Order: sequence, then structure tokens, then C-alpha cells
Amino acid sequence: MTTPEDSSAPPPGGVATGVVLAGLHGEALDAAMARKFQVDREDVTVGDGAQTRTFTLVKPANADHLISEADYVMDERLPYWADLWPSARVLAGHLLQQQGAGRRLLEMGCGLGLDTTAAMAAGFDVTATDYYEDAIHVARANAARNLGREPEARMVNWRAWPDDLGTFDVVIAAHVLYEKEYAILVGVCLARALAPGGLAIVADPGRLALPAFRDHLPSVGLTIASTTTVPYEVGAVKQRVQLLHIRHG
Repeated sequence: MTTPEDSSAPPPGGVATGVVLAGLHGEALDAAMARKFQVDREDVTVGDGAQTRTFTLVKPANADHLISEADYVMDERLPYWADLWPSARVLAGHLLQQQGAGRRLLEMGCGLGLDTTAAMAAGFDVTATDYYEDAIHVARANAARNLGREPEARMVNWRAWPDDLGTFDVVIAAHVLYEKEYAILVGVCLARALAPGGLAIVADPGRLALPAFRDHLPSVGLTIASTTTVPYEVGAVKQRVQLLHIRHG
């Protein structure tokens, strides 16, 4: 842990600048994260029955402290990645029930890495992507902390989807339809990332862009094969998370 004398320690309620996470692994990555921002540790239990798992996640103590005025001015980007959303918890439990061995999986918007970690635990070969560089490294660290290995990780902007990313047997995304423009962006990216015969799973609690997302899918050659609704209730939080199973049309 850092001390008040450590010049690279995050200021109280703030974020330290100049801390580089790329290329670090294991304890070195954990130490660098603690220097960059104040961190909390949370045990997260997901799944049912024999597939129940508890993962220990390290995350920024306060997502509000990560807000960057420059990022917001550029494209109204906010650090939603640093919160753990009910949709991610529900999707993680669902992934633990899958047989991932021999199958490649892409996560769009990996955030803290809960779903990436659950997919790896289920045997998938996982590539974790996010628009925020910090999210990539936090997801790497959390997977390694729980499983002893990291996923492939890459920064990806949905507005400029990389041509060399390839296609995947499974593509997942949780809680990504919170802006109107994402109704189209997410659908377009799913169509490009999903291999023929593959399956995309989008977890959403009924956010702003969900209806338009559903309507847009046929225009990119995708169709909703099935929808499962999972009640989520923890304390004052009560949601009905939809798991949309999507395939090429």
C-alpha cells in the first residue's frame, strides 16, 4: 500500500497522474493501481448451485473521482466502467453455466472484469475490450487475482471498430445501452465481431437505448433468438435484467 510520503500516491479523493499500468502484471500491477487511485476490494458471488463462484474484485473506491473533464468534452465519456452493475452480475452467473472449452469469447465493455473472469472460469478463451485504458488493466488484474491468468486485453472504440480484431464464437456485453447512439453502435459492432453460427449475449435492465437496439438489429443481419428475464434484488436495488441471445439472421 502507499503512504502519505509516496509522491505517486493518489491524493485524498483523487487520482494520481503519471502512473503507467501497461506492461505490469501480478503484484506489480496491483501496486500501481493502488498508486493511481484509491481502491476497494469486494467479494462478488454469482451463479447458482454447483456453478456458484465468489470472485474478489479490486476496483476504484469512487468512480466519481475518475471523471475527466477532457474526456467529457471530447465525447461525453464518463467512467461507468468503475461501477459493478447488476447486469454484469447476472451475466456472470449465466456464463458460469456455459461450456467454454475450445471457444473464443469477446467482451465489449469489460469494466472491472467480472464477466471476463466468469467466462474464463467457464473455459472460454477471452479477449476483454473497453474504451478506457484503466478498465483494461483492472480487468486483467482481477482475472489474474481469481484465476491465476489474464485474458487478452485491448482498447477498442466502438466508433472505430478495428479491422484486425477478428470474429468470435461468443460476444458478450452488459449494461452498454445507456446512450441513444449505442443502439446502433453496439449492433454494428456485434455484427462485425460475431462469427457465423456464433452467439451474442447482451444483458440489460431496460435502459434508454434497448428498444431502438432491438429494432436496429435486423438492419445489420442479426436477430434475437431468445430473451431470458432474470429478477435481481439486492437491498434497495430491484431490477429485471434481460439476457438477449442474438445470432446472425
